[in-house]
Amino acid sequence: MSESEDRQVSGGTRWRRFAAMMVPATVVAGGIVLGMANGAIAASFAVSGQTFKVSASKLDGDGFKQYGGVVTEKDGTPHPVAISEITDAKLYDLCQSVDASLPGVPIVLTINAGGDGNPAKASGMLISMDSLEGDAVFTNIQIGRDATDLSPEAKAKSFGQSADKVVITDLKQVARSTSAGTFTLTGLKLKLNIGASAKPCF
Repeated sequence: MSESEDRQVSGGTRWRRFAAMMVPATVVAGGIVLGMANGAIAASFAVSGQTFKVSASKLDGDGFKQYGGVVTEKDGTPHPVAISEITDAKLYDLCQSVDASLPGVPIVLTINAGGDGNPAKASGMLISMDSLEGDAVFTNIQIGRDATDLSPEAKAKSFGQSADKVVITDLKQVARSTSAGTFTLTGLKLKLNIGASAKPCF
């Protein structure tokens, strides 16, 4: 194996198990961890308590960091999450959906962008997620780092990892919050889908 190949780690497995591993018991028992490093904007707001789905045919990101944390609702309800920071990201064929159903009426709000080879772009992106699936390739990855080396707000001695670059194809993500310094949605389409057409991104 060449040196460049040795520096890359690829996987095509389901990421739910991996995301759960990002939330060690020490973080769950501890306080809120909302990372803020290298220009990433911390999600310092109360989350709604509702998850949303995000899919993309490809995510191409530079400056990747991941560690465990907790986000909270306004009433103080905590949610353990895997926190991912990406300095610069391109998302192809981006879809975001949230269930807005009323009793007896299925409703899904969808946002689509980044199609026709013109990706959506984000800088200083911070994602708090429940799960992530896809085929991933990391460049110069470091696994098992102390999370405080990745974010000054992280819990000491908690698990973290970083990579110079990450490429995820067929991305499927269930998230609780996303923030970014800038988020450019090329070809933005927002639609409220009702009844039989009320289908999430995946």
